[in-house]
Amino acid sequence: MRSQDLKRAKRDVRKAVLARRDAMPQAERDSASDAIARRFLALRELDGARIAMLFWSFGSEVSTVPLLEGLRAMGIRTALPRIVDGALEVRAYETGDPVTATPFGAMEPAGGEILRPEDVDVIVTPAVAFDRRGARVGYGGGYYDAFFPRTRGGARRIGVAFALQVVQGELPAGHADVRVDAIVTERETIECRDGGA
Repeated sequence: MRSQDLKRAKRDVRKAVLARRDAMPQAERDSASDAIARRFLALRELDGARIAMLFWSFGSEVSTVPLLEGLRAMGIRTALPRIVDGALEVRAYETGDPVTATPFGAMEPAGGEILRPEDVDVIVTPAVAFDRRGARVGYGGGYYDAFFPRTRGGARRIGVAFALQVVQGELPAGHADVRVDAIVTERETIECRDGGA
């Protein structure tokens, strides 16, 4: 697929899925976010994990607040990404630490210890849409696709999304797009290493 065609296909997916996600009633979104957190916090991938990097949810995304609180309660150190010179930097973060707004609406740590990408054990990964093979369409910045290769091989990339964000069939993907290992929704946990079956 040509670059322009790929961008157009991703833009179409992004528009359609965001419209569905934005249309979810807030009560349904809150209930589904809590269910996703419970399912996520029971994952065996968290056994022995020392550091988990989350993202600051905004808009109609799955709320990451219960994930952050649950991981801290399990004794897992939490971190958030900060965009520095066009790349993700891992910053230690605890609830209440100072944050600053990004141009696209999320918040990022204002300070916090800088952690090495290779020390992160679990990367809670955002996206607008996923397919069952672990392909994802994000917001178009490419930050996570560039970040994943900087992490160690055993780090688990786990997407969190509402069930309506998991599309049937295959998402448009280019050679630089990196898949996640699993996706947690309010209904199921999808293991993607074997094609999401």
